[in-house]
Amino acid sequence: MKSIAISGSLRKNVGKRDAKELRYEGQVPAVLYGGTTQTHLSVSAADLKAVLYTPEVVFLELNIDGKNVKAIVQDAQFHPLTDQVTHIDFLELFDDKEVTLNIPVKLTGTSPGVKLGGKLVQKLRKLRVKALPANLPQEILVPMESLEVGKSFRVAQVVLDNAKVLNNSDDTIVSVIMSRALRQAEQEAAKAAQGGKKK
Repeated sequence: MKSIAISGSLRKNVGKRDAKELRYEGQVPAVLYGGTTQTHLSVSAADLKAVLYTPEVVFLELNIDGKNVKAIVQDAQFHPLTDQVTHIDFLELFDDKEVTLNIPVKLTGTSPGVKLGGKLVQKLRKLRVKALPANLPQEILVPMESLEVGKSFRVAQVVLDNAKVLNNSDDTIVSVIMSRALRQAEQEAAKAAQGGKKK
């Protein structure tokens, strides 16, 4: 799993005024959950870009005034107009404690149904996975080689080592449906075949 180091500072004052001043200075107010106590801190908005603006799952090595903590971003709040991050919730990770994360789905290979003119429909781009931090996959690979027109790949078909997918097992991740062009071509072929029989 990808890991990024970020430095944070403990907040002396916790309030709206203090939070506003921090944002003005390019800092983001944050809270670290998961341990025995909650820790209020601030981190650099610039440091968060590599964490927030990526589809990948990223582990954080948080250095809070000299103390190192493993964490992930549990939640992020953004300003509705400027899209700037206004608050972060971090979740502390422990080697012996399972955690639930949204893991991105990556389609691999080529679908024979798409080659024939079928339309690819991806319904799930992330899956909720529960596992110990060391067993969390970076991404979930979904092979496309067996997907003919009309076929789907469901959550139940995902196989992970030492991790559990929490989505409904019947949920479709990706399917290949008949496109309008393919349906039209099949109808025209059927008409032509019927015309041939009448002769």
